This record gives sequence, C-alpha cells and structure tokens, in this order.
Amino acid sequence: MHYGEQTIAYLSLGSNLGDRAANLLRALTRFVSSQMILTAVSPVYQTEPVDYSDQPEFLNMAIAVTGFSGDPFSLLKFCLEAERELGRVRTIPRGARIIDIDLLMFGDQVIDDASHGVNLTLPHPRMHLRRFVMTPMKDIAPLLRHPLSGHTMSGILDALEDSSSVRIYRG
Repeated sequence: MHYGEQTIAYLSLGSNLGDRAANLLRALTRFVSSQMILTAVSPVYQTEPVDYSDQPEFLNMAIAVTGFSGDPFSLLKFCLEAERELGRVRTIPRGARIIDIDLLMFGDQVIDDASHGVNLTLPHPRMHLRRFVMTPMKDIAPLLRHPLSGHTMSGILDALEDSSSVRIYRG
C-alpha cells in the first residue's frame, strides 16, 4: 500500500468509444506527464458493459500510482479533469464514454465525504462487485486487502458472483 513513504493509489481505467486502446494510453500518459509514477499496470481486458448494456464493449485496466502530491480528493479532481481533457462528456449515467477513470483505493483510507468540490467514497463502493474491476486489480495487487472487508483482491475475485465476460484484449 506504500511505495517508500508515499501512498499508493489504485485506479480503474475504461473506454468504449473511439479508439479505445489509444484512449487508455492517453490517460496513462496524463498520469506520467503529471510526474506520477506508475508502480503497476494490468493487462488490458475487453469487457461487456454492466448496468447499462445498450453500448459497445469496454477496454478496462487497473493501475497503481504514487508520487501524487495531495490528498485523495485532489487526486479524484485530477482524474475528473483528465477525463474532461480527454473528451469525456457525461450524458447517460454509466453510459458509453471515451474514458472513465475511477479512484478505487488510496492506501487503506476509508472516506465518504466531499471536499475540493468533489464527492468521494473510498474504497470505491462497487469495486468488489465488478469482475471488470477485480480481474485487473488481482493482476496488479493480488494480496492487497480491501480496507473494509479485509479480503484480498484475489479472494474477492474468486468469490465474485458477477458472471460478465472479461477477457484479455488482443488488439
């Protein structure tokens, strides 16, 4: 959960509009160009949409970053600004999008609050229910423990009831 003395943040990235792989790469570049260090990057997965199914399939991945100066609210604000700069337009909740960047965990912090003009719940309230999130999380941090349940990412994925399709993207 810590990289040296710095907290590790875990994020989920997804795209299902346009050149999905290029969109993910542009998002990764945004983190690196902001002086953050990518400490782990999962494979890219092709996944079927969940909740709102009338949309194209997604490409999803998980990353771990450190080197961010600020608190989790500032990091979430950075993610929302990156989405906007990369062309995300919010129309239908959980609908199709050029890029989606979700802050899943920030160290072992548990937060349900608003600050810096954003609402934040950590750990992400639906991460443990979603195969498209937990599969790449298991890849980058299999023994990482969920701060509320105490279960590892591997254990959560193994017990998951979500049967949606998640498969390695071959490009």
